[in-house]
Amino acid sequence: MAQLSDDCFAFDGPLLPLDDALAQLAERVRPVVGEAAVSLTDAVGRVLARDIAAAQNVPPYRNSAVDGYAVYFDDLSTDQPTDLPVIGRVAAGHPLDGPAPRGKAVRIFTGAPVPDGENGGPDTVMMQEDCVERAGIVTLQPGIKCGANLRDAGEDVAAGDILLKAGHRLTPADIGLLATQGLLTVQCFARLRVALLSTGDEIVEPGQPLPPGRLYDSNRLMLRALLSSMGGEVMDLGIQQDDRAGITDALERAVAGADAVVTSGGMSMGEEDHIKAAIEAQGRVDFWRLAIKPGRPVGLGQVSAGDGRSVPIVGLPGNPVAAFTTFALVGRPLLQGLAGQAVRAPHRMRAVAGFDYKKKRDRREFVRARISGYDDAGMPIVEKFGRSGAAILTSLVGADGFVELGEDVERLEKGQSVAYLPFSELMG
Repeated sequence: MAQLSDDCFAFDGPLLPLDDALAQLAERVRPVVGEAAVSLTDAVGRVLARDIAAAQNVPPYRNSAVDGYAVYFDDLSTDQPTDLPVIGRVAAGHPLDGPAPRGKAVRIFTGAPVPDGENGGPDTVMMQEDCVERAGIVTLQPGIKCGANLRDAGEDVAAGDILLKAGHRLTPADIGLLATQGLLTVQCFARLRVALLSTGDEIVEPGQPLPPGRLYDSNRLMLRALLSSMGGEVMDLGIQQDDRAGITDALERAVAGADAVVTSGGMSMGEEDHIKAAIEAQGRVDFWRLAIKPGRPVGLGQVSAGDGRSVPIVGLPGNPVAAFTTFALVGRPLLQGLAGQAVRAPHRMRAVAGFDYKKKRDRREFVRARISGYDDAGMPIVEKFGRSGAAILTSLVGADGFVELGEDVERLEKGQSVAYLPFSELMG
C-alpha cells in the first residue's frame, strides 16, 4: 500500500483555477490500494494494476468471413465463369484434413479455418450467393478481388500487442477482449474503501419523521450512488450532528477502516462548522479555494490513522448542487487516482447556446443545462435548465450536463458556441 506525501494537497495562495488544481492532483496523487488477481467473470468495473499483452494472435488462424468457397485466386478466370471441383468441406471448429491443392475449391463456412496449401493455401473466398454447385462442381463468377472475404491471422490482435494498460477501468467489451487470450484472472487494484459522512443538526435520515426546521439528507445518498458508480466500497457513517467531539470520533472511525474519506457540510467558517477543526486536530487541512461556481470551498486534507497511514479527506459543501459539482470535478478524479485508475479529462462537446447569461470574470462557471434540439448545421442547442442556486437539486435532475464558461467569459449571448459537459462524462 502506497503512502501519500505530507504535502500532497498543499495548495497555497489565492483562488486556484480548476485546470491548475487538476494538473497538480495528477502530479501528486498515487494509488493507495494494493492489488490482487481477480476472476475475469468478476472483473468488470475493476481497475487494471498491470499492462496486459496479447499472448496470441486474434484470430489465431486465417478464417472465412462468409459462407462460400475457398479458392486460389490465380485459378479464376477474370472475364468468364470458372468451374472447379469441390474436394472438401470446412466448418467452424473442423479444419480440412490435409492441404488444399491448386485447381480445386473447398466448401467453407463463416469462421472456419482456411486450409493450408501451396504458397500458404487458398487466398480468396467466394460468397455462396455468387456460386452454383452441381454434382461436385462449383461455378464461380468473375470479378472478385484477391483476398476477398478472408480474415488473416492476427487481423484483430497481434501477439505481443498491449491490449490494455495499467490504470484502465474494465468495461464489458474489455472482458470479451481479454477472454480471447484464454485468461482466467487479471491483476487488478483493490477497490478503494471510502468512508462517507454527512454533518448537520438540520438533516434527518430518509424514512424517519421530519421535525420542523429539518430536511432529509439528500447529499449522502447522492454521493453514495456516485461512489458506487465508480466501483468504490462505501463505508456509510450516516449523519453526524454539529458537535466537535462527535465529528472527531466519527473521523477516527472513518480513517481506521477506509482509504479515503468524503464528508458533506461543515466546511465553511461558521460557528457550527466543525469539520475543519476536527481534521486539523488529527492531521492537516488545506483549504483548496477553487475559482469555480457552484462549489467554493472544497476542503482537502489528510488525517492520521492509527497504523501510520495518512488518509486523504475530501470535504464537500453542504448545498447539494455544489456537492455534486465539486465531487464530479475534483473529488472524482482524486479518488480515481487513489484507486489506481488513469484519470482522463472528461470530453466536452461543442454546442450552441440557446440562452443569454452573465457571470463574473476570473471564475469558471458550470451552468446546468440540457440539449433542446439541433440547429441547421446539426449542432446541439443547449438551454439553461431550472433556477440558479447551489441548493436547487431539481435543476440537476432535469438537466443532462453543464455549459462550461471559462474564467475570461463575462457575458454569453444566445447563438454563441459553448463547451458542453454531459453528466455522463462525470459518472463511473
